[in-house]
Amino acid sequence: MNNIMGIIFASDNESKLNELTLHRTTASLPFCGRYRFIDFALSNFVNSQITNLGIITRNNYSSLMDHIRMGRDWDLNRKNGGIAVFPPYVSNSARSMNRGKIEALYSILDFIKRGSEDYVVITNSNIAANIDFDDVFAAHIAKGADITMLTYMAQPISSRKAAVAKDESGRITQIRVVQTPSSVLTEMSLNVYLLRKDLLVDLIVDSYERGYTDLEKHILQPGCDTLKIFAYPTEGYVGVIDDVKSYYAESMRVLDTDLRNDLFTRNGTIFTKVKDSVPTRYRKGAEVNNSLIADGCDIGGKVINSILFRGVTVEKGAVIENSIVMEGGKICEGAHISYIIADKDVTVTSNKTIGGYETYPMVIVKNKTV
Repeated sequence: MNNIMGIIFASDNESKLNELTLHRTTASLPFCGRYRFIDFALSNFVNSQITNLGIITRNNYSSLMDHIRMGRDWDLNRKNGGIAVFPPYVSNSARSMNRGKIEALYSILDFIKRGSEDYVVITNSNIAANIDFDDVFAAHIAKGADITMLTYMAQPISSRKAAVAKDESGRITQIRVVQTPSSVLTEMSLNVYLLRKDLLVDLIVDSYERGYTDLEKHILQPGCDTLKIFAYPTEGYVGVIDDVKSYYAESMRVLDTDLRNDLFTRNGTIFTKVKDSVPTRYRKGAEVNNSLIADGCDIGGKVINSILFRGVTVEKGAVIENSIVMEGGKICEGAHISYIIADKDVTVTSNKTIGGYETYPMVIVKNKTV
């Protein structure tokens, strides 16, 4: 499928992700031992032969640039197409940063118009899912849709989720914002949209000239009456990261082998930046249960129901339970951590005990020694 271009928003809900996005965008947030969230969007596009991609950044995007480089690990280092990264500037010189998706898309209209493709997929980067856009495109054409909105079933455990209502044909009749968390299983927008490029340009230009900023609020919600917006229910594992709590919960979900296999192999392989690290070393007396351990680790203690990224050291007598330790972390002898998210290069000193709660995990910021 070479008739679609992709647009990825690299920054989503960073104010709610707090310490985890102090030094990075949502797109470059580490996930599942060796991946970043941008890997899912890039891999889904490439697996569907969508190879002309624009990434709209907002702030703290140096780690994102370091991760994607020229796109070689996704076969995107090519003369025609490939990855274009747009810094957070808009045509209005009075501001250094766009106020919303409409302004962001308006600022890259030249890139969108210049593409030879007739269709555009727009996606957030806080999504872990394995999506076949060939199937999405086929459904879009079959329905005669103006816009196809990918949806998923979940409990809106955080507020500001966009719930959808649809008729028997799948056409969306209402998009409402869930103001309060709920335990009721609800069909919600995944914030992934497919539409014709000329329609997108018309919608963005008209909305920008009216002073609108929010794609969902100012275009999609009122457009239910005038545009044929159809839902495309996404199957398999779908993880949407809105805040620290959902980041922790979705990370723990992928400890389930069946869910993990579904996420990484359902419609093609999820690729990431390749690092030639040494294998993990398990020392005498080490104990590991129900955990994901990336390469380059040195395990001398106990790891239970946890995720360790590359190059983590767990010294003898140390215990890690129900926790996430990112690259370069060091848990020293006799230390005990539980329900912790330890960012990159964190050191927990000897015999220190630190714990959070499953419903409110504690975050230790990057480079911190505690």
